[in-house]
Amino acid sequence: MTRKAARKNIIGRRVAEARRCCIPALTQDALSGRLARLGIQLDRAAIAKIENNHRHVFDYELKALAEVLSVDINWLLEGVRR
Repeated sequence: MTRKAARKNIIGRRVAEARRCCIPALTQDALSGRLARLGIQLDRAAIAKIENNHRHVFDYELKALAEVLSVDINWLLEGVRR
């Protein structure tokens, strides 16, 4: 019997999409640097884990991600397909 992996967040797909839609597209490293300027310490590996739904996202991280990616928090939260 296979067990489906539990998702840790609902915004991963939207974070990746928003990052790629920036002009020019942001790498995970570049996103990490922009977040660091806001005082949010997320390295490239943490961002990869968020995008792959393997890491929880704290509320203050969600706010900073939306700000750096120039998207609405609600847009990030609507990343779940039903």
